[in-house]
Amino acid sequence: MKDEKILFFDTKPYDRQFFGEANREYGFQLKYLNNRLNEDTADLARGYRIISIFVNDMVSEAVADKLSELGVKLVALRSAGYNNVDLDAVYDRIHVVRVPEYSPYAIAEHAVALMMTLNRKIHRAYFRVRDNNFAINGLMGFDMHGKTAGVIGTGRIGKTLLEILKGFGMNLLAYDPKPDEEEASGMGFKYVDLETLYAKSDIISLHCPLTRETEYIINQESIGAMKDGVMIINTGRGKLIDTKALIENLKTGKIAYAGLDVYEEESEFFYEDLSSSFISDDVLARLMTFHNVVITSHQGFFTKEALANIAETTLSNVREFIEGGYLKNEICYRCDRDKCVKAEGEKCF
Repeated sequence: MKDEKILFFDTKPYDRQFFGEANREYGFQLKYLNNRLNEDTADLARGYRIISIFVNDMVSEAVADKLSELGVKLVALRSAGYNNVDLDAVYDRIHVVRVPEYSPYAIAEHAVALMMTLNRKIHRAYFRVRDNNFAINGLMGFDMHGKTAGVIGTGRIGKTLLEILKGFGMNLLAYDPKPDEEEASGMGFKYVDLETLYAKSDIISLHCPLTRETEYIINQESIGAMKDGVMIINTGRGKLIDTKALIENLKTGKIAYAGLDVYEEESEFFYEDLSSSFISDDVLARLMTFHNVVITSHQGFFTKEALANIAETTLSNVREFIEGGYLKNEICYRCDRDKCVKAEGEKCF
């Protein structure tokens, strides 16, 4: 195993730190690149049969063709989401594994941080005080207690968020195409349809994967069905929200608050220092002008615990591949593309 080489695309110093620590157990040869994977950089994988990528690396059909031509057999995602991989293009040629969960607490707690920052105007208060302005006019919030939160997607992150919000004394609604009624009963939340969730929720938080069905789940029509003055939180994927519709409804006041850890065209900007440059994306630039919008740079995952789990799971996925066994975290190409229905020990292809 010590002879196995892994090429890492789109890495930062913290990736190298945590993977270096986790690799003490495995002894792989790790090479880190700053470059993101795309059509222009795919050739850098020459000589590697295993590569690792992050959320802004793209495995399009053209990239998949190039990787296959170079002999790449495994793409190890350092994330749970995989909408940046064309699964049809890699089918029967390249295995793709992911980190299905690394810390639901990291994401859920970040969602709550966005809620509280927006509600109590912490971002605005911070800059006022730094400027010796101790006036509190315009900083009024509301009690979370007694308000209704609607959570879309009740995987581990969604359920963890519901557990936290329960501690605030909120009324809890949830939507999921595969409801877990037993868990809902035990935790004290209620599954409803989307229309009901939109109509009754004071705060809506998105924790569903990005699929054909969920792309732009927040759009002009769905926003129209929401309460006036609603708060929307997105720590999932940028394309869950139609940003132009979001902006229009921020302008009218229909949406009173938006907390975004993701943006649909984030790949050019997030994780990069552009402080000496400018934002060329007019939509993002407009979004950043609102005082009632808080944007963070896809950092919901960014805790010590989550990074350690990402590194450990990724390298464990690689070891399973090298040993030729069942890849428990492989993304399925034939079933529902999230959980393979084949028996353990059988390969998808």
